[in-house]
Amino acid sequence: MAQVEATTERIIAADAETVFDALADYKEVRGKVLTGHFSEYEVREGGDGEGTLVHWKLQATSKRVRDCLLEVTEPTDGQLIEKDRNSSMVTTWTVTPAGEGRSKAAVTTVWDGAGGIGGFFERTFAPKGLGRIYDELLQNLATEVEK
Repeated sequence: MAQVEATTERIIAADAETVFDALADYKEVRGKVLTGHFSEYEVREGGDGEGTLVHWKLQATSKRVRDCLLEVTEPTDGQLIEKDRNSSMVTTWTVTPAGEGRSKAAVTTVWDGAGGIGGFFERTFAPKGLGRIYDELLQNLATEVEK
């Protein structure tokens, strides 16, 4: 069983604090910037960064739906980690300054992939698909904070 990783990043025309605060706002902002691949979004505890417990279903492909229950931590400034209670999936969001009035938002998701031929296809195609989903989400985030 090999670890699978998907990463994407985007430069956003807003300062890092604004972008991070929007990303960590699960009550108001996060639900608005999710793509059509996410459904059943619900904040169950907290709602602002550390200590948040959030649920959603992620439909990565027409056949693959993950039921996610994510615990949110903030281990360092500018970083959110979402750990899925239902699987090995861990998503790390990092926001850093990228020049005056700009920031870089990066997201990396890792999980334990399947074995065998299914695992081969998962390792080959899942990172690209999830990268496209997160790229769209980061575009939505940029649109939200660049208003």
